[in-house]
Amino acid sequence: MENALKAISRDVSDLVERLSPSIVAIDARPRVRTSGVIWRPGVIVSTNHTIRRDEEITVTLHDKRQVKATLAGRDARTDLAVLRVDEAEGVTAAAQFADPTKLKVGNLVLAVGRTDPDRGVTASLGMVGILGANWRTWRGGELEYFIRPEVSIFIGFSGGALVNAEGQVIGINTTGLSRGGGLTIPASTGNRIVDQLLKHGRVARPYLGVGMQSVTLPDKLKDKLNLPTTSCLMMISVEPDAPADKAGITIGDILLSLEDAPTTETDNVQTILGSRKVGDLVKATLLRGGELIESEITLGERQQ
Repeated sequence: MENALKAISRDVSDLVERLSPSIVAIDARPRVRTSGVIWRPGVIVSTNHTIRRDEEITVTLHDKRQVKATLAGRDARTDLAVLRVDEAEGVTAAAQFADPTKLKVGNLVLAVGRTDPDRGVTASLGMVGILGANWRTWRGGELEYFIRPEVSIFIGFSGGALVNAEGQVIGINTTGLSRGGGLTIPASTGNRIVDQLLKHGRVARPYLGVGMQSVTLPDKLKDKLNLPTTSCLMMISVEPDAPADKAGITIGDILLSLEDAPTTETDNVQTILGSRKVGDLVKATLLRGGELIESEITLGERQQ
């Protein structure tokens, strides 16, 4: 009778073998190849920080064939890059994706990459170490989930896949979003960014064009104006011709709310803007000279 350890070993190796056609090696930087995942037929997703060239990009497939790829777009804020390859080249082995809501801390996972065409696919076994909801990267990108796997992410593994026990891709592994170790960009974020990069070549993000600093209002002023909190944001800079400037907002104005949602810290503002589109009109409630005023701001596009 086969022992449990042997059965697990066989199942893991079978899983890696099944996934192998969806994992590619990308030559887009000096000396070291990076990994990528066939996201859709003719579409490959990798990490922005490892795709150093915009042209002369070569992809090595699981059967060692090399094909040319073009850069469809990149998004530094979520560390994703999207490549296009002619479907006639046979780049059709698209990955299957996992439902992130089913993920639990302690689930066994595999990091799978391909960095050396002569050695084939590579893998590292571990578990989900940390899970969390909405997370904003240090570059300002929004991830639907925070996923930190307890796996070894070797050089070249960025751009590869984190895979569950069913062989479904949880997301793209990266070492470019955290100094504390590797993270996984969830597939839901990947789908959202891929759609925008394929359509527009960039991710259009709305912005106000201001610098803000947290301040605390005196209790007397809070009570006088019947405000829910003393915490708010003061404008310490306003970019010329930015959306806030065009709306008449000036240095020294105190932002109390956007779209009636309190703005006690800058993360509140980023969350509100993350749910809006370029060109949307948002209502801002401000304090100027001790008096409440309201302003409407037409959101502009933040440049990459």
